[in-house]
Amino acid sequence: MKLWSILGNSQKLDGGAMFGNAPRALWQRWTTVDADNRIDLACRALLASPLNGKTVLFETGIGAFFPPELRQRYGVIEQNHVLLESLAAAGFSHEDIDVVVLSHLHFDHAGGLLAPWSEGEPPRLLFPNATFVIGKQHWQRALHPHPRDRASFIPELPGLLEASGRLELVDGDWSQALGSGVRFSFSDGHTPGLMLAEIVGPERIDGEAHGGVVFCADLIPGRPWVHVPITMGYDRNAELLIDEKRAFLEDKLARNVRLFFTHDTGCALAQVVRDEKGKFGTTHEHAQLHARPLLGEAA
Repeated sequence: MKLWSILGNSQKLDGGAMFGNAPRALWQRWTTVDADNRIDLACRALLASPLNGKTVLFETGIGAFFPPELRQRYGVIEQNHVLLESLAAAGFSHEDIDVVVLSHLHFDHAGGLLAPWSEGEPPRLLFPNATFVIGKQHWQRALHPHPRDRASFIPELPGLLEASGRLELVDGDWSQALGSGVRFSFSDGHTPGLMLAEIVGPERIDGEAHGGVVFCADLIPGRPWVHVPITMGYDRNAELLIDEKRAFLEDKLARNVRLFFTHDTGCALAQVVRDEKGKFGTTHEHAQLHARPLLGEAA
């Protein structure tokens, strides 16, 4: 199996919103900020092939579905559908994808499922040959969003996914589409039922899988958020998320499971470490992946 990091359209969002109650004096050490208090964010997907004989894309980024006024409002930089171009550069097209795994359906993670905006044209689903794998609990949230996060969803998307006849809702550790190749866990701190996908590593120690890669989604958007107290203003329950994140990182450290970041502009993949004071951090950082074997360098 080989792994590719696939960049989608990039964004600029308010730094205060991205770092919750952390003051700017702290978070500006970790990133650059523009005159409008916005920071740069990637929308990065993970491609794995062959995974149980299939070509699998984990998330699709924000895409180019917004009309111009909303593209500006939400800080989307490029007008073109960057994800499709990045797939092509890796030797794939959206028609080649057998499975798309979606941690949740907020537009910056699922908007790339849609064709680019065209005036007068309704939203249109791409990936005609893919099964769409989504957590069952989060699917209900997307169908009935809370006023707090209603604007984060694409109203037409659930109907398009259901009409495709290729939707699988996951309510456990495994999916029919991916079998034992990907194990799922769930988090509620950012949004109900956010689904964390771990490509299962080849090593077995005391019956546990070691050496895999997990797509961190919005539980840990990038390296600064590996520090357990750092959360986003977008998180629905920051205290719960902190507890979930601590347990998540302890498990990945113990099993040598590497972290894949979607929103970190400078790092796609990293290994978890913890210092003598118990603070988590990262090492063996990789800015991009291109046909990288699942078994990478050791710690």
